[in-house]
Amino acid sequence: MADKPHLNMIVTGHIDNGKSTTMGHFLMDLGVVDERTIAAHGAESEKTGKGDTFKYAWVMDNIKDERERGITIDLAFQKFESSKFFFTLIDAPGHRDFIKNMITGASEADAAVLVLSAKEGETDTATAAGGQAREHAFLLKTLGVKQIIVAINKMDAVEYKEDAFKAAKEKGEKLVRSVGYKIDDVPFIPVSGWKGDNLVKKSENMSWYSGKTLLESFDDLTVEENQPVNH
Repeated sequence: MADKPHLNMIVTGHIDNGKSTTMGHFLMDLGVVDERTIAAHGAESEKTGKGDTFKYAWVMDNIKDERERGITIDLAFQKFESSKFFFTLIDAPGHRDFIKNMITGASEADAAVLVLSAKEGETDTATAAGGQAREHAFLLKTLGVKQIIVAINKMDAVEYKEDAFKAAKEKGEKLVRSVGYKIDDVPFIPVSGWKGDNLVKKSENMSWYSGKTLLESFDDLTVEENQPVNH
């Protein structure tokens, strides 16, 4: 394998917008995590009384207290690679009580994925004053994370409708513009963390979308000149 540049990628977003689920499913589709592990997480998740809803999230949420509460508390790390880069993936807490941990992760990051929900009420809460997506976007910019990708998640919950994506995208654009990012430099990708649409494989449920998958968008990132190469 040829040497690849290394990037630290942080995943951020408001609690319950699905970032841990999205990245857990992403890692399974990439083959970093096997399906047996996901199935085991699903069986454990059933014991919480919430069905298998945490089976992907628990790839990242690996502390007992996180599992019992159903939220990310600490930073979680996973390694993966795209065709161009070697990544360390940092899953940051979306709950405001743990914002210090998110700041720690963002200070190490070269790029970020901001996960927003396509469900109207959830997008509004996340991007409103006091919403964690708003706070995270501000912190990412303040801490010098120059590259950001916005994943509009839960497209399955809005029946994969383009109008729902456009509405959430508009709110996301307003948010990232307000903290100082140039909209032309920020890709917005409609995904389903639960179903797997547009994570690694192109979705067959959104014929109206001709853009890239999440994985493909990672290869559009750039590396600072002084970034180390992974050997």
